[in-house]
Order: sequence, then structure tokens, then C-alpha cells
Amino acid sequence: MMGPAHSLSGAAAWLGVGAATAAAGCPMPWPVLVVGALICAGAALAPDLDHKSATISRAFGPVSKTLCEIVDKLSYAVYKATRTRADPRRSGGHRTLTHTWVWAVLCGAGASALAVNGGRWAVLAILFVHLVLAVEGLLWRAARMSSDVLVWLLGATSAWILAGVLDKPGNGSDWLFAAPGQEYLWLGLPIVLGALVHDIGDALTVSGCPILWPIPVGGKRWYPVGPPKAMRFRAGSWVELKVLMPAFMLLGGVGGAAALNFI
Repeated sequence: MMGPAHSLSGAAAWLGVGAATAAAGCPMPWPVLVVGALICAGAALAPDLDHKSATISRAFGPVSKTLCEIVDKLSYAVYKATRTRADPRRSGGHRTLTHTWVWAVLCGAGASALAVNGGRWAVLAILFVHLVLAVEGLLWRAARMSSDVLVWLLGATSAWILAGVLDKPGNGSDWLFAAPGQEYLWLGLPIVLGALVHDIGDALTVSGCPILWPIPVGGKRWYPVGPPKAMRFRAGSWVELKVLMPAFMLLGGVGGAAALNFI
């Protein structure tokens, strides 16, 4: 799928988690719901770090472009080193390593460890990166028309304000993990969810997605998981734009309302 659809699906997924926790009698504090949805929207773009033309490659100027080139080469090297004879030959690393559950879990675990051990500045850095990506995905038309500096300033300002809100007692810095020293441990969860939602979205397209790597399926270690081919669509097609994106917006709205006990 394209960047805007990925971000919408990520936000909708976290709002759905909020609705589920509310139904289970453990509602999220509203700042966790909002921040988690924005992080998940941003994280839903991150697996495309292996694609030099993806939305994320433009998000941080030369830094993100260079990082995409490095990740593409790393992903391709891992693919070549771990492919079986049944896996096809490739010329690049797109939709390989960064489109697996292993990558999603490692990114989430790394972010949680950084947030817990790195203090406030680490939390601000995690928020800044994902809020910039959320702006690029959710407000992509406005982001394309404005300068990168304005998008970065919006991300930095939003990160500073939201971190301040979360730091207040009862607002969610210790949500789910209440033991001393575990503040912000939950930040890795929307990152994992966003990456997995991205992978599921790509699995619906023509090429499928090797989300199960390194578990072999049908003799292939990089098996492209997806529905029957007749049910798949091309990225950017009318199915994505006219059906899935409105559905994500509707589901996100319902999930958010349920999470806040409005329905």
C-alpha cells in the first residue's frame, strides 16, 4: 500500500486497541490513546526504509535517503544469505527484512529499551521521529506542499508538548508497566503494531509480504504471505483509495469513540 493508507491503518489499529482495553475494563488514559495512535501511524511507514522512493525516504532529507540506501543493501544481503532454492532471485532488498515480524519486534524492543534507559531526551527523540512520519503519512498533501523544516518544527513542538502531558501523574507515562523505572516501556507497543499493520497491508497487494520470515513455508523462507491472488490489489489502486482508506477512517473513528467511552 501507499504511505497515507499505511498511516491511516496504523492509527486505526491503535485506536482499536484502545477500544479493546476499554471494553476489558482497563481504559487507556487519553494521552496514551492519542500519542499511541500518532506513533503507530508513523511506525506504519517505517518498514519501507528499504525503499529509496518511499515516503519515509523523504521525511528527514539526506539523512533518511542515506539510511534507506543502507537498509536496502542490508536487507538484500540478509535475503541472499538466508534464501532457499525455492525463493526467487532478487536485485534489491525491498519487502524483505524490514517487512517481517522479526524486524517489527526488534524495533519495538529497541524503542522500549531506549525510552526506559535513555530518559526524557530519548522519549522526545522517539516521539519526534514518529510524529514527523505521522505528519508525512496522515497529512501528506500538506507535507508535500510545505518545507521539510516546517514539518520538523511541527514534529518537534508536538513531541515536546505531548511528552509534557504524558509526564503528568495519571496521564500514562507508566501505563501498563507501573513498576518504578518502567515509565514509557509501553512506547514500543505501537511501534510493533504499526510495523505489523504495514506488513499485513502489503500482504493484500499483488506481491504479498514475507512477514513470517525466517519460518519456512512451502520450502520458501521468504514466502510472500497473502490472500488468494484474485483478492489482491495493486498499490495505489482504487481499492486502496476508495475502499480501504475510508474504511480505516471509519474504523479509527469508531475505535477512538469507544476507547473514550463515547459509545
